[in-house]
Parts: sequence; structure tokens; C-alpha cells
Amino acid sequence: MKVSIIGVGRVGGATAFAILLKGLAHELVLVGRDRSKIEGDAADLMHAAAFVRPMKIRAGDISDTAGSDIVILTAGVSGGGPRLDYARKNYELYRDLIPRLARHAPGAIVIVITNPVDVMTHAALRFGGFAPGKVFGTGTLIDTGRFRAILSERWQIHAYDVRAYILGEHGDSQFPALSVASAGGVRFDEHDAFVQQAADEAKRGGYEVFRLKGHTNYAIAQSTALIVEAIADDSHSVIPLSTLIQGWHGVEDVCLSVPCVVGSEGIVRTLPIDLNEAEIEQFRTSARVMRDVINSIEQ
Repeated sequence: MKVSIIGVGRVGGATAFAILLKGLAHELVLVGRDRSKIEGDAADLMHAAAFVRPMKIRAGDISDTAGSDIVILTAGVSGGGPRLDYARKNYELYRDLIPRLARHAPGAIVIVITNPVDVMTHAALRFGGFAPGKVFGTGTLIDTGRFRAILSERWQIHAYDVRAYILGEHGDSQFPALSVASAGGVRFDEHDAFVQQAADEAKRGGYEVFRLKGHTNYAIAQSTALIVEAIADDSHSVIPLSTLIQGWHGVEDVCLSVPCVVGSEGIVRTLPIDLNEAEIEQFRTSARVMRDVINSIEQ
């Protein structure tokens, strides 16, 4: 499998390392603005590969993404403030980048990490002409992981066995699907104050890490590697991802996170999770937030 990563800063570098440690690619191409740095990253990763498995790792440019099975997009500006603050600059970056990527790697599955990830996933679809199932964002996967970790610690149940999702926007309008949260078939009490507190803590998790260390990278890298693994293994794993919503609960033409079945072709299908009325309205609120941002950029 050939994987290309466009944008090799802290997140892109950590993602490359996570993919290497799992042995998920036979070829890894790093693309970035600072050629010297990415050549250094490529050499460092190649040396690390000696302890994992043989892997071709090199620095390149957009043309070198040709033939990629997966392209991971982390390029863009970021910071510790609200993710929507970076929408316009990153949208303009994608307006230039995505058509070039589509020319060189039209058959690739594209995983978007760049924030605001829901807006940028929509931009990648718009500017690239890719099929919707082939382009998706990491979305609320990382928030879901944080949520499950907090619940796991409280109830002393392995996080893998906690079936609880954060859905909607990867941002301030995200919400926990508490009406369907469970472990071992036992439903959580959606009115339990701790459960809601855990969801709020998960929402703040990225901001808190940024406050403490100035950036986030390890959790998003590992979650992206999880997606790559599901594609490589054709595992049909259920993963909350930002995908194009067309008609679900009256929402149209925005990208938001819902549970997705992921295999070798990308998103195979989305699951019609049975939300309650309050959660449906929260989902629609996320959609309105995303639509307002997209409209403001496109004016």
C-alpha cells in the first residue's frame, strides 16, 4: 500500500511514525513546503523502519502522490483557538491544493485532518471531484476516543468495550449520542451528570492539550493510523468520521461525523444510528454551524 502525507509538521510527522510502527504501508511519501525538513523526516523514518519492516520512505511533491492508495492531508494553519478561526485560510489553501492532488492521485482515498476538519472535508470534495466515500475527515474520532477513555477510567471497563460516540461537528457544537451509549449491552444513564461531564471534558480535550504543550499530535496520529488500518485490512470497522451528509434528519450538503463502516474502498456505508429528538436537534445545530461557515467563506 502506498500512503502519501501532505503537510509534515508535528501532526503529519507523528502520523507517519504511527503508520510505520503498525507496518501499514510498503511506500510512504512525505510532501511539505520545507524540503530540507521533510527529507530529514524521511531519512529518520527510514532508519526507524529498520526495526519494524522494510518500507520505502521518501520526500516528494504533489506529483509523487501518483498511484497512492491513501493520501492524508494535514497541511494548513492551526493554533489553540477555536478551530473555525482557521477556516478561510485553509479553505483557500485547499482551493489550490486539491485540484492538483486530484490530477495526480485520482484513485486515492483521501483522509482529511486539517482543521476545521468538517469544512475542509467539504472543500476537498468540492474542489477534487472525488466520490463521497473516498474523501472523509477524522472528525469526531479523536473526541470519541477521549470520551471513551474517560468513561473507561470511571467504570473500569476497557475503552474498546465502551460503545459511545461523539457526533456532529469536530468542534464546539459536537454532542454525545448518550441515548445509544452502552458497554456490554448495558445502556449508560444519559441523565448521569458524570456522563455529560465526560462529554464536556472530551470536547475541551484538544484545547487543554494545546494549552499544556502548544500543540496536539499523538492522539490524532494514532486515530488516523486506525483508519488506515481499517482500509488496509478491509475490516469494515465502525468508526465515527466526517462524511458528506445527504438527507439524514433533513441535513444536506455538509460534512459531519456519524458512525461509518470503513473498508478497502473507504466508507462503505453509514449507519442509521437511532438518536433521540434532542440529539437530532443537536445534529441539525452542527449542520447549521457548518453551513454558515461555508457560506461566509464562499461569499
